[in-house]
Amino acid sequence: MKLNQEKFNLIKILSMAMKSSIPAGLLVLFSWTGPVFAGAGKPQGFSAGNTAWILVSSALVLMMTPALGFFYGGMVRKKNVLNTLSLSFVTIATVSVIWVFWGYSLAFGSDGFAGLIGNLHNLDLNGINAMSHSKYAGTIPSYVYVMFQLMFAIITVALISGSLVERIKFSSWVIFTIVWLTAVYVPIAHWVWGIGGIFQKMGALDFAGGTVVHISAGFAGLAGAFALGKRKGYLKENIVQPNQLGYTILGAGLLWFGWFGFNAGSALAANSIAASAFIATNTAAAAAALSWMAAEWIRNGKPTSLGIVSGAIAGLATVTPASGYVTPGAALIIGLIAGVLCFSIVVYFKPKMGYDDALDVFSVHGVGSMWGVLATGLFADPLVNAAGRGLFYGNPKQLWIQAVTVAGVAAYSFAASFIIFKIIDLVIGLRVEPDFETMGLDITQHEETGYNF
Repeated sequence: MKLNQEKFNLIKILSMAMKSSIPAGLLVLFSWTGPVFAGAGKPQGFSAGNTAWILVSSALVLMMTPALGFFYGGMVRKKNVLNTLSLSFVTIATVSVIWVFWGYSLAFGSDGFAGLIGNLHNLDLNGINAMSHSKYAGTIPSYVYVMFQLMFAIITVALISGSLVERIKFSSWVIFTIVWLTAVYVPIAHWVWGIGGIFQKMGALDFAGGTVVHISAGFAGLAGAFALGKRKGYLKENIVQPNQLGYTILGAGLLWFGWFGFNAGSALAANSIAASAFIATNTAAAAAALSWMAAEWIRNGKPTSLGIVSGAIAGLATVTPASGYVTPGAALIIGLIAGVLCFSIVVYFKPKMGYDDALDVFSVHGVGSMWGVLATGLFADPLVNAAGRGLFYGNPKQLWIQAVTVAGVAAYSFAASFIIFKIIDLVIGLRVEPDFETMGLDITQHEETGYNF
């Protein structure tokens, strides 16, 4: 007579209990629950290494938003430092909530309408759980991918604040973050990265967010600068009085550090492409810091700390779309051009145009990433990443696709953002009162001061 496995296990446990001091009932309980405990939370078919790397990368990208606050906060006047930091920090909260409710579903759900937007099947993350596989990265849990993409959405919105500081109402900014994320960021993310998105189907290459993050934020910031108007005394008196450039250098250093998660994490695996993106990111940032410094030194006779860190950020923003497709040598060229290009936009083009993009979001992120996306179409090397082949490797069509993607994202972000700003201005007002601007936004918007002397 053959015993089934459960009966055999029970007899074995009772025999063990007779030979030990452990109560038989406790051993039986362990035997029944053991398989449950052993399998609880154990991902089936997931890569522990990939999952760990993307979890760490998500945390690195989250750190970039408060780092951005310090980068921006050090450049404004001391009466506006807390407000500037708060514009970045509150974005973490607003975007996090919206992303879970409907943002992720519309951006990365199945295509809902002609490649323009996703659907609401994953509203409130319905149908997604810790054990489900992401259709965008099958070796990591869906929740990990949701969180990784959330961090990109957060910092994209926060970037825009640099164009608007020292004069936008805090309440208007909060409303803007919710509306812009839904109406601008989400569609663009779907177009470029979403399965079935219009630019994704064309074959656009954007490894880590040149179009989705930096061009969309840069042109939104430009639209906001036009909608808000210039700060009091802009180009008539010296209003550039950084309260603490040490904050700016600290913020830039943390941004550089976090950018490795931003770019190398976009490989969605701990693999050779992540390693390539890592070295390309660092190389371009260093090259752009040096080329900006050199351009400033030649023009003004002295290099500045602000110029060096601005160059580094320009290099990081520029290499973002290309990072997982190009060699370190190409990243060096991309970075060197980025530093000189962005410096030139700041010191020559911006003053002639007269718009008040307070902290040069458009000049650094918008213009820099336009060059970066086009450079991807030139330098994408199939030996680095088989998914990309640029003009210099026998595929001239890729440069055309990149150009169309840049034009489409830039035009939509600028037009839609300008409309959003104008609607908010009509409903509740966009800009603080002139007296409030003179007093400073720390005290008038928050009843706080950054410094107590």
